[in-house]
Amino acid sequence: MKHETDVLVLGAGIVGVSAALHLQQRGRDVVLVDRNAAAGDETSYGNAGLIEVASVQPYLFPRDLGHLLRYALNRSADVHYHLSGLPEFGPWLLRYFMASSPESAARIAKAALPLIRQSLAEHEALIDEAGVPELLRKTGWIKLFRTEASFGKNVAELDGVKRFGVTADVLDNAALAAREPNLMGNFAGAIHWLEPGFIPDPGALVKAYAALFARKDGRFLRGDALTLRQQSGGWHITTDDGVVSAREVVVTLGPWADLVFRPLGYRIPLGFKRGYHQHFTSRGNAVLQHPVLDADRGYLLAPMNRGIRLTTGAEFARRDAPPTPVQVTRARALARDLFPLGEAIEPQPWMGARPCLPDMLPVIGKAPRHVGLWFDFGHQHHGLTLGPVTGRLLAEMMTGAEPFADPKPFALERFG
Repeated sequence: MKHETDVLVLGAGIVGVSAALHLQQRGRDVVLVDRNAAAGDETSYGNAGLIEVASVQPYLFPRDLGHLLRYALNRSADVHYHLSGLPEFGPWLLRYFMASSPESAARIAKAALPLIRQSLAEHEALIDEAGVPELLRKTGWIKLFRTEASFGKNVAELDGVKRFGVTADVLDNAALAAREPNLMGNFAGAIHWLEPGFIPDPGALVKAYAALFARKDGRFLRGDALTLRQQSGGWHITTDDGVVSAREVVVTLGPWADLVFRPLGYRIPLGFKRGYHQHFTSRGNAVLQHPVLDADRGYLLAPMNRGIRLTTGAEFARRDAPPTPVQVTRARALARDLFPLGEAIEPQPWMGARPCLPDMLPVIGKAPRHVGLWFDFGHQHHGLTLGPVTGRLLAEMMTGAEPFADPKPFALERFG
């Protein structure tokens, strides 16, 4: 059976579903295609659940010798690497390091600012339309510090971002205990970022958005992006329901975007930061009220619907290399000194890969050498945060509307 549509969107994570919804809102007939039978079961499922409206500074590659030496030893909870994968990800890390200079960081932050600051409002609109207000908690999140040096540095950085409208409370131990009475230990201090939203079930949120798309007559089909072909003035893909044809196609495949753009001849420096999580029960009557990042030890605890989610930092490895969840093992021991974690709920940690560009900005926009081909991927640590707002920007570009933010910093052409 053959189907026709206006736009094919490849990938049903938060980025793809959001792009499909925004195109649909602007009058486009959209078919959403994924290799899985349900939306939100890959990268979008595994994260800290934060809508990071306050993260106006990018995640920079560390440049101080202390951090670099600690990471080189490969024993920390926040960073782990596979030595065997160094020839593959080493050149990418070098580009990441170069992009983390103060001059580049300022340019990157300026480009991303309108997206970051609009991110929560775009989620709120979709959550309201999808009818799932219970999936958004306006609690913000808390960042803990073990040393006066790290605490002082972050308080100074907070002072620097207040000019963007960011609000936060600086907490001493007494104030922290009032907000999180079940945390254990003495800390140099903490910062409570007040504005970010918290999603207690990121996978369920993506499924709710996909259900909204379906209620508005959107079609979600199971298919393989590797079957994508350009012919007869359009694009074609094979799905379980037959071949679907469209004038335009959007690649929102996250860490698998290279499976489409490389055969088409595009050289995009897509890298991967793998990450792990595992859910735990709480001992006794202990309750965690906010997501809490133990900044100096490199892990985060989040009070998800499924349990307390322990998330790790970044693992640099080949995308499809077997899991090596050593960071979960290290972080679990540290976390039990912070909060009374109980038993693991899943037998094995979950693993996913964040799609990252070395300049910490996603690729959003038109492919220069193929008519009707569009890209929307590479959201690094902010996929959940930015999915709806980049979907809006992309849809505005594709339908000829005035973009609410300057799209030029996200263009593919920046890579030459």
